[in-house]
Amino acid sequence: MHPREATRLLKGVRAAALAGARPPAAPRPEIAESWRRMLARGVHPDRDARSRMLSAAETEERRHVSPLREVLPVLREGLLPALDGALHIMVVADADGRLLWREGHTSILRKADRLGFAVGADWDEAVVGTNGVGTALVARRPVQVFSAEHFVSSHHDWTCAGAPVRDPRDGRLLGVVDVSGPLATMHPATLAWVSSVARLAERELRIRHLESLERLRAVAAPLLARLPGRALAVDPHGWTAAVTGLAPADRIPLPKDFAPGRVWLPQLGDCVAEPLPGGWLLRVAPDRTGTAATRVVLDLSRSGSWSATVYGSSGSWSQELSPRHAELLFLLAESPRGRSAAELSAEVFGDPARTVTVRAELSRVRRHLAGVLAHRPYRFAEDVEVELLRPEDPAALLPHSTAPAVVRARLGRTGPGMIP
Repeated sequence: MHPREATRLLKGVRAAALAGARPPAAPRPEIAESWRRMLARGVHPDRDARSRMLSAAETEERRHVSPLREVLPVLREGLLPALDGALHIMVVADADGRLLWREGHTSILRKADRLGFAVGADWDEAVVGTNGVGTALVARRPVQVFSAEHFVSSHHDWTCAGAPVRDPRDGRLLGVVDVSGPLATMHPATLAWVSSVARLAERELRIRHLESLERLRAVAAPLLARLPGRALAVDPHGWTAAVTGLAPADRIPLPKDFAPGRVWLPQLGDCVAEPLPGGWLLRVAPDRTGTAATRVVLDLSRSGSWSATVYGSSGSWSQELSPRHAELLFLLAESPRGRSAAELSAEVFGDPARTVTVRAELSRVRRHLAGVLAHRPYRFAEDVEVELLRPEDPAALLPHSTAPAVVRARLGRTGPGMIP
């Protein structure tokens, strides 16, 4: 379909959605979901709202602490050579949707300035509506937004394609790389191109991480060779560089505000932590058994950012959750007596036969929540208090989940949808 015809069709689809009428065609699922969020939040479809721009000092501070700074050469090499010819610009935003870097064709940069698409601007979806930066952050996957798929009408002359970039060390969302330009220059392959460059950036981060582990291993290995008992060296994110006296684990979840001294870790029990260049030495204490976790807070209150925080007598630590793991832990929190793999399979996939997938996912969860989760049936341990934090709006509970149990949890507590 010609871009002009596509634009006319999308404007009709958007107008019908806003009016609660039957559209001439169904919007793409990710666009429909975004429009629902915009309607629920009261974003004005024809008013260009903008938040406070970051000052130059605030922008520079965010740039300095952003891991995306390390992969700018990869992003530039993968995207900039083609941008002038394509009349597009490259934008890199942090996990809050703040634009930190912007490069590309000069005339398009000037047009972007008039739109408020400038360094320091906030392009969170809740501020400016459906767009390649904010919507990709919420959906946590690559998103292309064409013309009238933008919720706010002032953006209809643009097309954009954004892809999230994650930290390979812990899966944390670091931000989005986006390519934007006039709608006439839209190409169907743009999203695949941007997504591929985002994956190259993640690969670069992974290589840098492995190099840092090698440096830590060079320091720690001679030290561990002289130590009696069980010990290991980990980087600041808990990734193992060297080990002695126990089976190696890829990663040991560390508490927030980790500091030297005695600490309880769910996979190891009581340990003594000592700083090393680029990480920590963890010596498993021989004179005390591990102190069991006493409380777990499952926080599902913020859309797209879910976590489990474990509390014990020696402190607490948190684990960020993937959408699937958030679904499974929600179901277990709602079922103190536990559920079998078949029951969980039916509740998550609508098919009780997909037990292999459920067991594999729960095995991954239990690597980080050892001593907190039990099995046969799957459940939280009996002596662990579980607190479930839900969003204020029941409709915002795991909003992208299609798990039957989660859908039922939202059913009957949302208003009538305006988008079919």
